[in-house]
This record gives sequence, C-alpha cells and structure tokens, in this order.
Amino acid sequence: MASAAERVYSLIKDTVEGCGVELWDVRFLKEGASWYLRVFIDKPEGITIDDCTDVSHAIDPVIDEADPIDVSYYLEVCSPGLERELSRPEHFTKMQGRKIKIKLYKALDGVKEFTGILMSADGNIVLETENGELTFTAKEISKAHLCDFE
Repeated sequence: MASAAERVYSLIKDTVEGCGVELWDVRFLKEGASWYLRVFIDKPEGITIDDCTDVSHAIDPVIDEADPIDVSYYLEVCSPGLERELSRPEHFTKMQGRKIKIKLYKALDGVKEFTGILMSADGNIVLETENGELTFTAKEISKAHLCDFE
C-alpha cells in the first residue's frame, strides 16, 4: 500500500503542474505532537511566496475531497531549497552533471559520505569523486542532496 505522501503526490501532481510549477516531492511527517503535509514545488527561476500560496489554494480542495489522510495535519507548500534532497529517480536524472553529496546506510571502506559530480543516474548512481568514479545502487543510499551552490 502506498504511503500517505505517495497517495497525495499522485493526487495533486497534475494540479500543481497546472499552476506552472514542478511538484518536487511530498512528505508527511510528525513533528512533536503535530503532523505536517509538506509539498515541495520548484521552477527554474525559483519559487516565490505567491507560487506557494497559489499552489496551496489549488491543491487544498483536491486533498480535502479525496481525504487520503485520516489524521489532522498542517499543509505547507514550500521550495525544496538550495540543498534540496534527491529522493526520487527523476531527481537524480535531473541533477546529472551537478555536485551532490550522498550518505550510505553502510560504510564503504570505512566511509559513509561521498561528494562528487553526478555522472549518471540510469539504474545506478555514478559519482565522480576526487578519488575516481564510484557507483552505488539506490538501495545503498540513505540520503542524497544537491550541494553545488558553493
């Protein structure tokens, strides 16, 4: 069964894109006593407060009508930010040629974090590091994010 975040992602994708922005990701998280449904949107020139407001107003009735989440939550629409997390296959594909940092579940030769240029994302993740090219499967990666803004 799909997670709440995946159900919402599928439910709102077309509506978000109809607002002229890309649906980057959806997260459903508990922080303290409260639940948050975070919808991350993006576009090449960057996200504005107006973009977030427009998307929020557009998706709120879609989510309310489908009622995919059975607990109270706060809806937040925001930008993925400069250090955006790469969590979907299309994120890796889109960020090819850019500098990313990945963290592994299990250390490779005593190292769990690697930074380099994302060379390929076709099946495996290929990273060009200072020490040469390294290849990882998606299952080995616990977290990945963009870091080429420095």
